[in-house]
Amino acid sequence: MRHHTKDKGDVGLTRVMADLVAHDIQVALPISEHLPFDLIAIHPTGDLRRVSVKYRAMNETGSVRVETRSVWNDRNGTHHRRHELNDYDAIAIYCPATDECYYVPVSELTPSGRTLRIRDPQNSQVTGVFLARSCTDPHRLFEGDAVSRARRDSNPRRSP
Repeated sequence: MRHHTKDKGDVGLTRVMADLVAHDIQVALPISEHLPFDLIAIHPTGDLRRVSVKYRAMNETGSVRVETRSVWNDRNGTHHRRHELNDYDAIAIYCPATDECYYVPVSELTPSGRTLRIRDPQNSQVTGVFLARSCTDPHRLFEGDAVSRARRDSNPRRSP
């Protein structure tokens, strides 16, 4: 028997994996299904990031809610497990409405998650709005460490 939510998770995982590989980031998959992360992203410098992958549909307001929890079903019903922010290093979201992947390091999350705005707010609000378009580069998973500094230093367009 197929599980629709499991299929969505598989689509999200494969889309994120393809996007990472297209950006020269290798992917390793853990053997266990019981870990709070779904893959390990490997930067060309060798730095690793544990990434939890989510498939999220855009809601009517043009946003997706990124929650720091796992939900699963079995014969005993629906179960929820809240994650701690140190359970993984980032969340990757695949949104089928945009066919895009969005990458959010845990440093940009609250314990309950975050809302990513895909469409600009209709009321032109800017304060407190987290725009998804700022999260499409998977290299942002490695920002703030030696990887991002090395990447900036090797950029030929950067003047000394």
